[in-house]
Amino acid sequence: MTGASVYLSGALPACPDRFNAAEYCLSPDVPADADAFLAVDGEAGVVTRLQFGELRDRVLRAASAYRAAGVQPGDRVALLLGDVPAFPVAYFGAIAAGAVAVPLSSQLAQCEIDAVLADVAPAAVVGFGDGMLAPDALAQGTTGRFETRTPEDPALLVYTSGSSGRPKGVLHGHRAFWARQSMRAGWHDIRAGDRVMHAGAFNWTFTLGVGLADTWSVGATAILNAGSRAPEVWPALARQYEPTVFAGAPAVYRRILKYGDDLGIGFRSLRHAVTAGEALSPSIARAWRAATGKPLLEALGMSEVSTFISTGPDHAPEAGIAGWPQPGRRVAVLDETGAPVPQGAVGTLAVHRSDPGLFQGYWNDADRTAAAMSGDWFLTGDLVSMRGDGAIAHVGRADDQMNAQGYRVDPREVEAAAMMSAGVSDCAARALQVEDGLSVIAIWIVPDTGADLERAALEADLANRLAAYKCPRAYFLLDDLPRTANGKLMRRTLTAEGAVRL
Repeated sequence: MTGASVYLSGALPACPDRFNAAEYCLSPDVPADADAFLAVDGEAGVVTRLQFGELRDRVLRAASAYRAAGVQPGDRVALLLGDVPAFPVAYFGAIAAGAVAVPLSSQLAQCEIDAVLADVAPAAVVGFGDGMLAPDALAQGTTGRFETRTPEDPALLVYTSGSSGRPKGVLHGHRAFWARQSMRAGWHDIRAGDRVMHAGAFNWTFTLGVGLADTWSVGATAILNAGSRAPEVWPALARQYEPTVFAGAPAVYRRILKYGDDLGIGFRSLRHAVTAGEALSPSIARAWRAATGKPLLEALGMSEVSTFISTGPDHAPEAGIAGWPQPGRRVAVLDETGAPVPQGAVGTLAVHRSDPGLFQGYWNDADRTAAAMSGDWFLTGDLVSMRGDGAIAHVGRADDQMNAQGYRVDPREVEAAAMMSAGVSDCAARALQVEDGLSVIAIWIVPDTGADLERAALEADLANRLAAYKCPRAYFLLDDLPRTANGKLMRRTLTAEGAVRL
């Protein structure tokens, strides 16, 4: 449709009919003695070094151990390990065994963990607690095999905040790993022989995808930080281990720029850096280029389809442009009726159901899955406009979801936790920009009549109910929350002005 906001960017080769994502990422074509994984610590040095042959053997031993523990193909395996070198082996071992890996953040509160485990009903939980399968047990298996699967068989279940205020499970098939070739071609350009340093937590999908799966699938070396994550650490680690690609959320770059020293020397080995997880401030991109001399390539994405809009080898960063559709992607900008808007007009960014990287649905929630679709299009909730060449300008979110340290957080989840605290009559949460490129979660509270709320008590309550990254960093008191005539909460009108800061 000429002049309409629909864009098809090339095509990927078809995924093989019989396909295991772990086997694809750990191809035997890569030399066995090439470095695959370095877990490093700024003080201790290299904590773990695995060559590809060793990594492949450990993953297959883990797959065998899962089978011995009674895990069957299609079963869920929850991973609650934190940032330990055993995480990648446990993760890919589960996929190799034909199970569905469920990586969980170590920052989750116990009640959040309990809710997810009840929803998932895992056949095994890998971790260090009572009743869990210890990582060391995975090393005891005999060398097994990669379970034969199809592209549509489930491989990965990730949890993210949902519009109902409760986490939602996003289910991906094995084909999602094959589809990541789009990202290599259109964004991070990771190649054989590269050394990729990722600043994210081991369980984060950004780390599991770019830092491990994409890196290993081409025979590159993954470097993950198992030590301190203080901002001044990264330039020193980069100087020592010489990554050619560095990856992290925009907040990581902001902190490195603010607190790091000698960035030009520390990151001299880079070809470029990449970022995703939240919007990148133009000032951060400019400052990074000035400090290091290297480009910072941004990608727009979400758990349901990973990254699919980006700058990259063929599209240099451009002011006001989030990126271009990656090769093999079919995207559109739709109006409220599901029709493409004219080029240049604002609408909802959508991904066609034929995209191999699109999720299979929300776990145990067919109604939510159906509601996310408009005909053949998955609605991302991002408000954007599209140029004639496919360039996407990001305007904002169609909903009120917040970004905190690269994690998407639904305000209703934070609000529901706060309403459980004594003295809270009503509340609303939203992202509050505190400086250029930095937003924090803030909460506005209407106290019960006569209640004397204390910030320390509220913080302690929420710390027991929410992961640390979901907890508010700013607290305000109001007499009433702004609402429409129909009673709908108007979160976007909330500001620090006129409110009492706790």
